[in-house]
Amino acid sequence: MPKVKLSVKKRERQNIKRRLRNLRYKKWIKEAIKKFLNAKENEREKFLREIYEAVDKAVKVGVIHRNKGARIKSKYAKLCFVKQGKEK
Repeated sequence: MPKVKLSVKKRERQNIKRRLRNLRYKKWIKEAIKKFLNAKENEREKFLREIYEAVDKAVKVGVIHRNKGARIKSKYAKLCFVKQGKEK
């Protein structure tokens, strides 16, 4: 069996922690989107704020790229305000 350096073991531990962190943030975003899509049209603004919060935090931590975050927020803002007739 080959000898594994300690730095390789540490790197593996870090990768596992980061992967789990990234999955948590992505799941948070997906859950917020599901709540938004399942909500009634007059309640969607509340869930839009939750999407913004989740996406902004994921961008800040580095889980997703800032352009992807902006794209997600724009997409659901359009859905929210166009359906209600409040063009922004």
